[in-house]
Amino acid sequence: MTDLSAFPITQKWTPQNPDILQLFSFPTPNGVKVSIALEEMEIPYEAHKVTLADADVKSPEFLSLNPNNKIPAIVDPHGPDGPIGLFESGAILIYLAEKSGKLIGDTPVERAHVLQWLMFQMGGLGPMFGQMGFFYKFAGSEWEDKRPQQRYIAEAKRLMAVLDKELEGKDWITDSYSIADIAIAPWLRALDFYGAKETLGWEDHTNLVAYLDRFLARPAVQTGLVTPPRD
Repeated sequence: MTDLSAFPITQKWTPQNPDILQLFSFPTPNGVKVSIALEEMEIPYEAHKVTLADADVKSPEFLSLNPNNKIPAIVDPHGPDGPIGLFESGAILIYLAEKSGKLIGDTPVERAHVLQWLMFQMGGLGPMFGQMGFFYKFAGSEWEDKRPQQRYIAEAKRLMAVLDKELEGKDWITDSYSIADIAIAPWLRALDFYGAKETLGWEDHTNLVAYLDRFLARPAVQTGLVTPPRD
């Protein structure tokens, strides 16, 4: 049995089977990227619920793996040189794709395009949608000055238009289904949670509507979206 005692996070979230990959996460748009990828790649794993409360993400055990106190994070007992811990959803997606040889393109050109759109999500879609949600649904919506809200609504619309155009005549954002789709689609789904679809003109983006429907129809996606369970 693999010894994971070098990772203090396993003291708070104890593995039942330390010989398989350990996922520390919560079903947010970033969190489900990794559970979906693991399901799609058929990599055995054990999921541990790490809530967004300070008692979890700011605990010494969690910070020992991710000093940035954000989910998701993993410990892979079968890393390239022994057990390895990783944080940042994009970095984890790349690691898993390279480990499994799946969902990262079959040629150097395809791989480059997958990584290009993964970075688009990491640097643009996720942060901008997150800010839009703060100013549209949460505390920022109460501010009298609506310029921040307007700024992020406009940027969310711009990013949606970029994706909608790119998806014209395509099923997926690159030549085939990849970790780029696994990164992008959960953030599009988050617009329901923010209650912002009507404001952003979601239904006018017909390519995005069909794209998200295709994504959500995948069995691995349906499992990954609820792993680990919220309750």
